[in-house]
Amino acid sequence: MQVKQEYIQLSDLELSSLLSAGDEIAYTEIYNRYHGALYIHVFNKLRHREDSRDIVHDLFISLWNNRDKLVLKTTLSAYLYTAVRYKVFDLISHREVASRYLESVVKFSEQEDGITDYVIREKQFLAIIEQEIAALPKKMRRVFEMSRMGNLSHKEIAAELDLSEKTVKKQINNSLKILRKKLGMAIFTAFIL
Repeated sequence: MQVKQEYIQLSDLELSSLLSAGDEIAYTEIYNRYHGALYIHVFNKLRHREDSRDIVHDLFISLWNNRDKLVLKTTLSAYLYTAVRYKVFDLISHREVASRYLESVVKFSEQEDGITDYVIREKQFLAIIEQEIAALPKKMRRVFEMSRMGNLSHKEIAAELDLSEKTVKKQINNSLKILRKKLGMAIFTAFIL
């Protein structure tokens, strides 16, 4: 779809309003304005072309699919860069989980048969824990994963996510309360703390 000349002249705010109303030409203009810069931004973080393309592509699909819910509390560019940053975090988090899983499979294959039952139960517990962590609200999960899996301090998380340290601390405490309730004290103490 070709963008009409008058759309090129529109501000981001005007384009956002048109997009929210379902205007495909406004969407195309937003795509044309930001696709290249977002791709470069993601590529500089990941250094992987296909993953970078996929993330930016997913962002624009999500933007279109959720256009009617789009409420900008900041500029369109800030919104897009923040959204793409979360998608990068999600990919990195997924890779870390996959990497840990692969490491556990390798360790499992190297261990003797006598401890097989223990290892299987431990993996089952870890799968349950990962499932409960994944069920946390998105922002809470992100803060929790950065703290527990990324080993970042409250201050580092606050700076990365543009939150106050108090908010980060509260999100982590709330995460721990939810997980403690869902997992039971024994599992929680053994694996989370």
